[in-house]
Amino acid sequence: MTSPARVLRAARKGGKRSSSTKRTLIDHATTLFGDYGYAGTSLDEVVAAARVTKGALYHHFSNKLDLFENVFADCQRDATERIQKAVSQSQDAWERARLGLREYLLICREPHYRRIVLQEGPVALGHERWHEAERAASLGIVEQIVTELLDDLDGSGEHADAFSAVFYGAIRTAGDFVADAEDPQHAAEQVEGVIGVILTGMRSLSTLEAEFGAE
Repeated sequence: MTSPARVLRAARKGGKRSSSTKRTLIDHATTLFGDYGYAGTSLDEVVAAARVTKGALYHHFSNKLDLFENVFADCQRDATERIQKAVSQSQDAWERARLGLREYLLICREPHYRRIVLQEGPVALGHERWHEAERAASLGIVEQIVTELLDDLDGSGEHADAFSAVFYGAIRTAGDFVADAEDPQHAAEQVEGVIGVILTGMRSLSTLEAEFGAE
């Protein structure tokens, strides 16, 4: 008779193997979607690259769109973590904004992120679903940064929602600009310079108000 402990160990082993298979499928699908796009990638190519059966793929994903959504979410999660790590390097609100922007623009220059998230995402998911997913992944960081900037300006976050919406729109457009550029690095440098001027202007306004207020 098989002991309960042995059954539990077997179940855990099977769960780890299943998790490993899903991870392998996502990793190879990321490479294929990033290289050939959504329409140019077949499930047969994914399972061949991952060296698993079609049945194993369908155990984890209902169809190609479901697989793509998982790849898309994985790319977004990685990007969010990288941006959060970048902004954590400074306690200064203005420097945090610059660090976050620089890291985001760096991510937008990476071929697989550009192809999967910025170029293929709206087509495969539909613009509305893609937009919602983008906001869910990145708006929280934008709101945090904007709130810190506004607090540094006047100690009030009452306009945070409006500023977040505007700033998010600017960042989102900047990402598209970089992704579609023939020279993504040059485009990113241009965007960073433009937004840097805006941030410098906002900060100088804070300094001027403090000086005049002191007189």
